[in-house]
Amino acid sequence: MLQKDVIPTSKGNLEITFLTHGSLVMTWGGLVIYVDPIAEGGPDYAKLPKADVLLLTHDHYDHLDSQVVDKIKKPGTAIMYNMKCASKCPGGAIMKNGETRTVQGITVEAVPAYNIKHMKAPGQPFHPKGEGNGYVVTFGDKRIYIAGDTENIPEMKTIKAIDVAFLPMNLPYTMTPEMVADAARAFRPKILYPYHMGETDASRLTALLKDEKGIEVRIRDLR
Repeated sequence: MLQKDVIPTSKGNLEITFLTHGSLVMTWGGLVIYVDPIAEGGPDYAKLPKADVLLLTHDHYDHLDSQVVDKIKKPGTAIMYNMKCASKCPGGAIMKNGETRTVQGITVEAVPAYNIKHMKAPGQPFHPKGEGNGYVVTFGDKRIYIAGDTENIPEMKTIKAIDVAFLPMNLPYTMTPEMVADAARAFRPKILYPYHMGETDASRLTALLKDEKGIEVRIRDLR
């Protein structure tokens, strides 16, 4: 049974279903919004609803699975992604860092997602600046930040009024629990979900933020 949480908004409940790793599906106002759906470790997508909106953060295999995209899209599905996704998943709309669009009546902002410290080779970050996207999606009066693969980058200090945040927490690709805690302190989401966790001990993050009033850490099965 997939885990689900409900977030009340000014225009009805937002239901978030946790699929696997960095994969989510959100339903709100009759819309179905997928984020980075993949097959590995994921559900039977044939049993899930088709996508109205599909948000892809970047082109790595654990975020973009073109076979899953083909299973869940339908005529009229709006696909948003970065430039490198286009060759693997044609037919979508490219969003660059800093762009904002209205998609099926919801506001989607593309924000930076990149590495500063963690490198696959000297001078070669796992996620270069300017390529990947995080997304801030507005549902009524609630703002949901889905960070993609990133570290605690300076731009997080400019992100405001976040109700729910998904921050990646696994080495060597994204953040340590200490980096996630630093990021959370920078923009102070009301609810924080670590995701894309791999084998990271999530209890370390809970301990780091236990005295931070106003930030609720929720641990879900998103390894």
